[in-house]
Amino acid sequence: MSPALLRFGFSPCPNDTFAFHALVHGLVEAPFEVEPVLLDIEELNRRAHAGDLELTKLSFGAAGGTGGRYRLLRSGAALGRGVGPLVVAREQRPLAHARIAIPGRETTAYLLLRLAEAELGEVVELRYDLILGAVERGEVDAGLIIHESRFTYADHGLVAVADLGAWWERDTGLPVPLAGIFARVDVEGADEIEAAIRASVEYAFAHPESSREYVRAHSQELSDEVCDAHIALYVNEFSVDLSDEGSAAVDRLLGNPVGR
Repeated sequence: MSPALLRFGFSPCPNDTFAFHALVHGLVEAPFEVEPVLLDIEELNRRAHAGDLELTKLSFGAAGGTGGRYRLLRSGAALGRGVGPLVVAREQRPLAHARIAIPGRETTAYLLLRLAEAELGEVVELRYDLILGAVERGEVDAGLIIHESRFTYADHGLVAVADLGAWWERDTGLPVPLAGIFARVDVEGADEIEAAIRASVEYAFAHPESSREYVRAHSQELSDEVCDAHIALYVNEFSVDLSDEGSAAVDRLLGNPVGR
């Protein structure tokens, strides 16, 4: 398939709109045009089962369920240190037998939770931005949070009862692999696509103010301070290039190499 027009699925979260703003708006050289498809990460994970999008962000926890339809690119990934998902509750409590809200069964966050906690109670799937409210109101005992929720959970009177990223780093010595950019295997020019994504991330670092309005437009009324903290945490050197260390982290998480 010619990459003249690619539908590119990514989330409306500040890290993605910051990183991919330049590519979407034609500010970096690319031998193709991009049609952005902004969706919650779990919706992107689900759509990948059918190979719906030519280019998409995926949770690494969902990568094995795509039936070999996608290959991982080395640029645009979200992983690092101190970036892992948290479990929060109204007070400190054990997670065994707790009713826990999660942002999706295919998210890397849920995979990490299953690896870290031998006993889990009932799991309730909620969109990631609804979890804090559900925990605060007592609808669930605890919540598995991702994205900007790690910066705002204390505002809901909640406390962190587990840091899955810290657990992963202690256990493996590797950065926490959260999500990557994947190209459908029938799309030609993967090297050029990868180069364009890398150029977009590098442009974002070089011109941080360029994407601010685009980030604001999709940030669900988050403050500039939270957006900036979100970007600083999730967009880093691994977003430019996965590196051997990042590849090792992905392979360790999934137990075998992802198609690359």
